[in-house]
Amino acid sequence: MPAAPHPPHHQHDLRPFRHSHAFGSAGEQARGRALLAVTLLTLVTMLAELAAGWWTGSLALLADGWHMGTHAAALGGAVLALRWSQRARGQEGFAFGGWKIEVLAGYTSALLLAAVALGLAVDAVRTLLRPGPIAYGEAMVVAVLGLVVNLLSVWLLARSGHDHGRAHEGHDHPHDHHHDHHHDHNFRAAYLHVLADAFTSVLAIGALGAGLLWGWRWPDPAVALVGAVVIGQWSWGLLRSTARALVDATADAPLRDAVRAAIEADGDAKLADLHIWQVGPQAYSGALSVVADHPLSAQDYQHRLHPIAQLKHTTIEVHRCPAPAGPAG
Repeated sequence: MPAAPHPPHHQHDLRPFRHSHAFGSAGEQARGRALLAVTLLTLVTMLAELAAGWWTGSLALLADGWHMGTHAAALGGAVLALRWSQRARGQEGFAFGGWKIEVLAGYTSALLLAAVALGLAVDAVRTLLRPGPIAYGEAMVVAVLGLVVNLLSVWLLARSGHDHGRAHEGHDHPHDHHHDHHHDHNFRAAYLHVLADAFTSVLAIGALGAGLLWGWRWPDPAVALVGAVVIGQWSWGLLRSTARALVDATADAPLRDAVRAAIEADGDAKLADLHIWQVGPQAYSGALSVVADHPLSAQDYQHRLHPIAQLKHTTIEVHRCPAPAGPAG
């Protein structure tokens, strides 16, 4: 007998079951423009200080010019990381988009901040032990110029984050406790760079003022040492947050508790396994294993998680609870 013909293959429509892996935040375009503006401003200031230092023979101007160059490199790296992250979205080679590129840039910037703090501390201790002459007039000009540039940079970056925050007013989501820019490690690292520079400029102006008025030399290295400690603390906090994101650390307890409460709301379902990790500035992915006596479909459990705005991508496996073993015969 001839074999029965195979039924024609059904063409599955997979579009309803696919979802985006691009987890960028709504305010990143504004933050990208601010980063680019601050990078260009820092580069212009660097070139002006180097030219003025070469023309006048001022070592203070030359030193601050190269110092601004290190910040320009860090800020430029933040801009490039944001651009590469945006290009990586939707590419199959990146499982959850390119956000980790930005996190890696933030981690690198944190290491640079730590190096700056260490170098500043070493110079401060060396100067305290062997104080030398200070050209107070030239140094004050450099400090004031640096403060003006950095305050303008801080304002540009803070405004881009604030505008994004205002865009979210009136759109409160359950369990969404922070604005996106608080989790944008790349942007936060750039912001800390200019904030650290502005902070050290303020300290330097105070110390130089004491030198101009009373001829004191010790305040200059003393405030530099204080600045090194504060910048070191900032860099440590940034290193911890970026490192957690890079190694896919488990989300904080409030988010995990919210997921567990939503899944187990009917008193039947129980979470046997729960993994939640960050994949975007304000986006988390989850892998859940649900066990129930009367299990529902995965879609039903997905629906229970919809009010948790931070949870953007979930994979759920559902199991029926095995019947308890009967008494021994």
